[in-house]
Amino acid sequence: MRKKKILFHSNSPLAFTGFGKNKKNILRHLFREDKYEIIDASNGASYDDANLKKLPWKAVGTIPRDMLTNQYASSQDKIRQNAYGYFGIDDLIKEFRPDIYVGIEDIWGLNLWDKKWWSILNPMIWTTLDSLPILDTAYEGAKKTENFFVWASFAEKAMKEKGFNNVKTLHGSIDSKLFYKIPDNHRSILRKRFGISEDDFIIGFVFRNQLRKSVPNLLDGFNIFRKNNPKAKLLLHTHWGEGWDINKLLNEKGIPRELILTTYYCSECSSYLVKPFTGEKQECPFCKSKNTLNTTNVRHGVSEQQLNEIYNLMDVYCHPFTSGGQEIPIQEAKLCELITLVTNYSCGEDHCTEESGGLALEWSEYREPGTQFIKASTSPQSIAQRLSEVYNMSIDERTSIGQIARRFVLDNYSVESVCQKLEAIFDSMPYVEDEKWQEFDTSNPLDVSRFVDDNGNKKLLIAVKDGWTDTILANSLISNLKKNYREYDIYFACNPKLFSVVDCHSDIYKVIPFNPAMENIIAMEGNADNKKIFDIVYLPYLNVRKIPHYTHNLEDKIAYNL
Repeated sequence: MRKKKILFHSNSPLAFTGFGKNKKNILRHLFREDKYEIIDASNGASYDDANLKKLPWKAVGTIPRDMLTNQYASSQDKIRQNAYGYFGIDDLIKEFRPDIYVGIEDIWGLNLWDKKWWSILNPMIWTTLDSLPILDTAYEGAKKTENFFVWASFAEKAMKEKGFNNVKTLHGSIDSKLFYKIPDNHRSILRKRFGISEDDFIIGFVFRNQLRKSVPNLLDGFNIFRKNNPKAKLLLHTHWGEGWDINKLLNEKGIPRELILTTYYCSECSSYLVKPFTGEKQECPFCKSKNTLNTTNVRHGVSEQQLNEIYNLMDVYCHPFTSGGQEIPIQEAKLCELITLVTNYSCGEDHCTEESGGLALEWSEYREPGTQFIKASTSPQSIAQRLSEVYNMSIDERTSIGQIARRFVLDNYSVESVCQKLEAIFDSMPYVEDEKWQEFDTSNPLDVSRFVDDNGNKKLLIAVKDGWTDTILANSLISNLKKNYREYDIYFACNPKLFSVVDCHSDIYKVIPFNPAMENIIAMEGNADNKKIFDIVYLPYLNVRKIPHYTHNLEDKIAYNL
């Protein structure tokens, strides 16, 4: 029996995003097992992206092969849809005919359930929902998708309260081999390297400097805590050049700069160091390069091995936020056997329980303007209180809770545990036989209309199925046609590989990819069942006895007196 064919639709596994990391972890594991045939459909990349070809599995981008980017940039909605692969995914489904489709994205990037192929194969949505109330789009998707998974249990609970019992929690995957607690003697050497004493109590926060990360709340909580704990320091592993103006906040709150550490990374030699913030574009003390030492950022940041060392500098991990889909640094900190203090909202609900090795941070509600989403404002007093609890624990108690935290991640978030659950899901799904694809292979006129401008002008289509000869011969007709049909926009359809033959013709309004639906002239020109796309359609490569060429909405212009 053949292997089941599974198409994974998400960020590129080469992208430094949560979706990208998760996809890389999953596909690497499944590829090694060699149990399924894998197709990696990567958002944000073109079909023939050279970097994707370096991956060991079959990987293609979801930006359409015809590369008519102007078609997808006419509005903000189309730009966003194109980024999520909305316009390119149909061609990939047709090409690869998967048994299973797995969409791993924000829910607004997965609204594909009205596409024809959704009911043919086995679709699975695996999405991050981070705020209440749940988006209506998610409810719509859950109605039409039996296999609907969320990254955090709070979303499962909220959707089940609305009657969607098919929604289940499946956490995003973490490579647990990359993060672990280092021996105490190694930790002492590491701390000494960065001037951190054994008595210093280091509170860590690893985050992208976004406004949804509650930096002001953390600084307020730290300020309360440090008054009675002078050896406390805060390590902010983030970029100081975006999001919150941390410098300004420190001045406002009167927090001494030497108490706030951060990570610097050299883009030239890939070394890092931890120290108080002294500005960006510093000289690297290791390789002496100018302007290459900056706070860690999405373009130039530490390796996973280096990040593991940074976690091991910490005594406790604190993650206050307004909401989040999973917040991967929380799991990484737990793998390093750190007690985690997490806002008790959104995905944080999974990480601040006794069985997770975490402590809950209290919060108050506010509403996000526009969306009306409930967001959390974490209590500084709760942060200070929880920090005091951890500070006053014995070493044995901290160690015990840290071990619980690591075990929690291994059981629920490790690549091995997540893939085991995925395989059970995949194995329960049936194969899609060839007969089911026959209906889908009948081309849809709607696949043509997306290339046609709604500008009110009359439209004439010349379509050539394939071949240099037919394309060149049809091209020779354009100027004469334009003389007779001056008021028409002339569209020329051919194989995208032959666009260069015709796209420079001054009388052609637009070159578009050939679609077999164009052979149905009656549908293209409009009838009772189909909305008119073109006023006139010419198929010069076909014999007139095969297809009636005399309709054209009675708009033909006769060249001879009969």
